[in-house]
Amino acid sequence: MTALPEAAEALRRLGERGWTIGVAESLTGGLLISSLIDVPGASAHVRGGVIAYATDLKHTVLGVDASLLAAHGPVHPEVARQMAEGVRTVTGHGGVRTDVGIATTGVAGPDPQGGQPVGTVHIGVSTPKGARVVSLRLGGGRDEIRQAAVRHALQAVVEAI
Repeated sequence: MTALPEAAEALRRLGERGWTIGVAESLTGGLLISSLIDVPGASAHVRGGVIAYATDLKHTVLGVDASLLAAHGPVHPEVARQMAEGVRTVTGHGGVRTDVGIATTGVAGPDPQGGQPVGTVHIGVSTPKGARVVSLRLGGGRDEIRQAAVRHALQAVVEAI
């Protein structure tokens, strides 16, 4: 596969800092970590990823607050932030740190979910400098929304480093 320029840039920036990254995905279902791994040399910076497509896994694996999930569902900015922080913990254990956590959650369609319209996307990024969330309303079909979410997530990583 041809690597996305955004993925190459994110890995280049990680390399400049000597940082690593962990990925938590729901909406993108593996596309985000795949885009990073498509870049030659990615193993120097990519620690791993968690595809927590089911809501309960966001809590049990990534540590997202169960009361938050119960109150707002999985498509919420704070869920994205907690996923990003949680994946840093999950992928950075045994004395090895994960410096950046990136997470995606949202609704790709074809139907709304939990009162959230198709195209709602939340991207969480956690670094040693803090955490932030990018919230978007993307247009297009299911595949277009997921691909656009990957590109926006990679751009969020670049901006956070």
